[in-house]
Amino acid sequence: MAPISRPIREGLIVGGMAYLAVAAFYGVFDLLAARGVLFTVDLLGKAAFQGLRDPAVLGLPILPDFAAIVQYNALHLAVSLLIGLTVAGLVDHAERHPAHARVVSLIVMSGFVVTIVAVGLLTSPIRQLVPWWSIVMANALAVVLAGSYLLRRHPGIWGRLAPFAH
Repeated sequence: MAPISRPIREGLIVGGMAYLAVAAFYGVFDLLAARGVLFTVDLLGKAAFQGLRDPAVLGLPILPDFAAIVQYNALHLAVSLLIGLTVAGLVDHAERHPAHARVVSLIVMSGFVVTIVAVGLLTSPIRQLVPWWSIVMANALAVVLAGSYLLRRHPGIWGRLAPFAH
């Protein structure tokens, strides 16, 4: 069996780190709000897979649904891994083709913004429980942790990717 290529290995690690960072952020977020560690994940699962759309129901006690939690975590993990693979592939491309580094940087930054907007739009029915600031903070945490991993693995890449480095 052939070894996994460096960009794929790094992409899986980066995606996994991002997934864990966002999950940990919302676990702490929910604990601080005294809602239980899986409250937001349960709600997102119900919204994504069971059609929860009426924000009025959020004022009522909601029993956790293990299936919704597992489904949402599977979706979140799959999307995180896909994003991680994409970013690692782009970083690898920028390293092999330094002339493309600025375009890669713009693509990565645009992806961050698109991710925040997409999550924000998809969670609009439950905005009072998943505020915009939490979406930005959770994704920024994921970027900082996963990005620091890639920066350690690719010394000098920051100078090529940073839009204002030159």
